[in-house]
Amino acid sequence: MNRQITALDAAHAEVKAELARTDTKASLLLAFTGAALAGVGTIAGSIRLPVAAAVVGGAGVAVLLAVVGALLRAVRPNLSGGAGFPLWATLTPEQIHTHLAQDGRAEDIAGLSRIAVAKFARLQRAIDLTYAAGALLIVAALIALGGAA
Repeated sequence: MNRQITALDAAHAEVKAELARTDTKASLLLAFTGAALAGVGTIAGSIRLPVAAAVVGGAGVAVLLAVVGALLRAVRPNLSGGAGFPLWATLTPEQIHTHLAQDGRAEDIAGLSRIAVAKFARLQRAIDLTYAAGALLIVAALIALGGAA
């Protein structure tokens, strides 16, 4: 029985750590995307771009904005009343005592794992979109420099 408790504790800690890592990665990518948008805006506003470069660059900016949306969905708090804090906020002190007297780690691990997988999928989508936006912006830069004219 002691081995099962240790395994549940380890799995619970691992899932919570994975959630934190995913949120950290999403936050870093969100900061990078914001910096990229600021840089593109600065460059595009300071030079006259050929129409083709502006169109392709605009598509790249649109994809970066989609990245921002995907990342914001990935880090959006889950207040659906599941395990942990959101659930506790709906309970009376007596209900909290009753709830905590039960070993609900397995259910919590399952719920947190589903949240982590959903966050990870959104993060993957955002990274794929970032690659696509980067490719579009590189093409726009080549067009602006006359390499693809």
